[in-house]
Amino acid sequence: MSDAEVGPAEGGGAPPDVARLRGRGCWTEAAALLAPYAAERPEAATRRAALLIERCLFTLDGWAEAEDALRTAEALARTDNERGEASCERGNLAYLVTLFGPRDRADEARAALMRSAALLEPGAPGRPLLDYRRGLVAERLGDDATAARASYLRARAGAEAHGDPLLTSHILGRLAGLAARDGDLAAAREGFAESLRLRVETGYLVGTAPALASLATVEAEPEAARLRAEAARLFRLLGGVPVWLAETLDGEAVA
Repeated sequence: MSDAEVGPAEGGGAPPDVARLRGRGCWTEAAALLAPYAAERPEAATRRAALLIERCLFTLDGWAEAEDALRTAEALARTDNERGEASCERGNLAYLVTLFGPRDRADEARAALMRSAALLEPGAPGRPLLDYRRGLVAERLGDDATAARASYLRARAGAEAHGDPLLTSHILGRLAGLAARDGDLAAAREGFAESLRLRVETGYLVGTAPALASLATVEAEPEAARLRAEAARLFRLLGGVPVWLAETLDGEAVA
């Protein structure tokens, strides 16, 4: 598993406090900062929903609150781009519920992402995130590495063009995972290392432990052990999130 299932929850121009809280895994507090605006402003409502959806990924809890926030964002959306961004979040929530929740919503995930693709303008800032999520669905729900890689590469080009280093980090992590799956450990190490560097650089602390653990899977000992130990330290520091990382780091006494 990787924390890169969800992607960035705030776009360009997000309030610094929201980005800082999100980077430390304080999604509830970050969402609360947006709440006064989310009742009326579509962009704020969608950002708030995205934060709560990301909380579901890391904690495997809070699904109902995320669903309610997303319904608000969908109701407020007026322009095609606003509807497209809300639909992208709908696809992501359905995807995550399929992976972790009690229901199979794969068809809903695909349909929502297709709708998002039809609504978003070609050069819209939300396009790279959409391409990234389409790659996730292709890889994780469809087991189609070829389609996933093509989507990730489109997403990477878009994220770099829009100057989005955190989304680039998520994309590089998935591409590195595909490289490892193909047996190209050199490419996987390079991708995981760059993904980790970007997370540290952007202050995305909550995503750093999973990135360290991913890099450890393609490193030789004793470097792999050092990376796992550092991941375990951060995991404890952040109160045990993401919850699914505990099994990966079981030998490092993360409880």
